[in-house]
Amino acid sequence: MKSPAQTAQFLAAVFGLYPNLLSADFALIRYQNDIFQLHSDTSFAAHPSYPLLPENPPRSADIEIRLYNSNPDQPCTQAQAYGYMVLAPATDKPHGLLKATILCPDGYIWVPSHPLA
Repeated sequence: MKSPAQTAQFLAAVFGLYPNLLSADFALIRYQNDIFQLHSDTSFAAHPSYPLLPENPPRSADIEIRLYNSNPDQPCTQAQAYGYMVLAPATDKPHGLLKATILCPDGYIWVPSHPLA
């Protein structure tokens, strides 16, 4: 991603997820009992996929980063309050989830959801 710090700021504002570690190139984010890592594009400069990265967002329209067991109502409200794009508000889905779809400034799609039952 272009800016782990910018995405970490988005995650804090929208989902209440804060970095355990944050630098210019990396962020470690705790979600429930797990930790995931954000990498800057420059940290992948030697990676074979680096030349394939597009210059302009949206960059990852082909993936969704799903945050299961998260009520999507609050993140939608927070995203709108901070001016982030809610692509789909919290909606009951036939497969049994209440889910929303939110785009972060770095072009990644985040999907909070939880079971309807």
